[in-house]
Amino acid sequence: MIRFKIYITLVLFCAIESRAQEKIKIDPSAVNFIVMGDWGRNGEDHQKLVAEQMGKVASAASVDFIVATGDNFYPRGVASEFDPLWRYSFEDIYTDFSLQWDWYPVLGNHDYGGNPDAQVAYSKISRRWQMPARYYSKLINVGDGAQILLAFVDTCPLIKGYYKGEGHHVHDQDSTAQKKWLEETLRNAPPTVKWKLVVGHHPMYTGGSRTENHDTRSIRQSLQPLFEKYKVDAYLAGHEHSLQHHLTKFGTHHFVSGAASEVTPVRMLPISKFVASQYGFMLFSVQPDQMLVQVIDYSGKVIYATTLKK
Repeated sequence: MIRFKIYITLVLFCAIESRAQEKIKIDPSAVNFIVMGDWGRNGEDHQKLVAEQMGKVASAASVDFIVATGDNFYPRGVASEFDPLWRYSFEDIYTDFSLQWDWYPVLGNHDYGGNPDAQVAYSKISRRWQMPARYYSKLINVGDGAQILLAFVDTCPLIKGYYKGEGHHVHDQDSTAQKKWLEETLRNAPPTVKWKLVVGHHPMYTGGSRTENHDTRSIRQSLQPLFEKYKVDAYLAGHEHSLQHHLTKFGTHHFVSGAASEVTPVRMLPISKFVASQYGFMLFSVQPDQMLVQVIDYSGKVIYATTLKK
């Protein structure tokens, strides 16, 4: 009788587990891309495990590109485009053939601890590292004449607190010029653009430890009016080492993907759809009329999925 009870318990446990493990949905007709952040640790703290799973997902989904939401190199960025960290934290970690397509990164606060311009310069050396400037934009064709506008912003100069110390070299940056550029980019988006996505390192909303600290408030003050005015569909960020989805009353979805190496606690907010303190990344699958977002942990489980409709 004892053995029988143990067996029944194990069967029930496995059944519950199997229901919780959703399979990744693959849509070959969509534009597929991975969003990951806060990752460069020489392979430590699950970075290699997340990278391996990224490779498997990228291969299955035939991803078109990868978006990196900043803090690309810990602890203090890179010194130059020839820094050994390029090899130890990037080239030797993300080795799967499916990850050899274009990477579109933004700078994080840790990247400002070194030479931020070195990450721009590396674009001339690397086939896949595509950072033409500290902020830039891309138009991606999504089928039926429709396009995605991706605006990549440099959030560090938008945070007032970073100008008070020497730890972040933002003093030579013109934040007003960047905000003017972003407004022009959003305002002048062609009518073929069906999705407006902005990528930056610092989140505007977060259930992590920075819910109402100076950097979150600064980003909200700088960018939220533009997002509301030009109907930005989603803001993709990192900085918080967790996986999050929030929806504001202004209609913009906020995705935080900063758990590609190291995780920190997170909690639900009134605007939260999902939060998890778990290593992983996100897979975006975009069509002209809908965008599927799947949150995938380091073991390959889909722990959350949502579809945005047009």
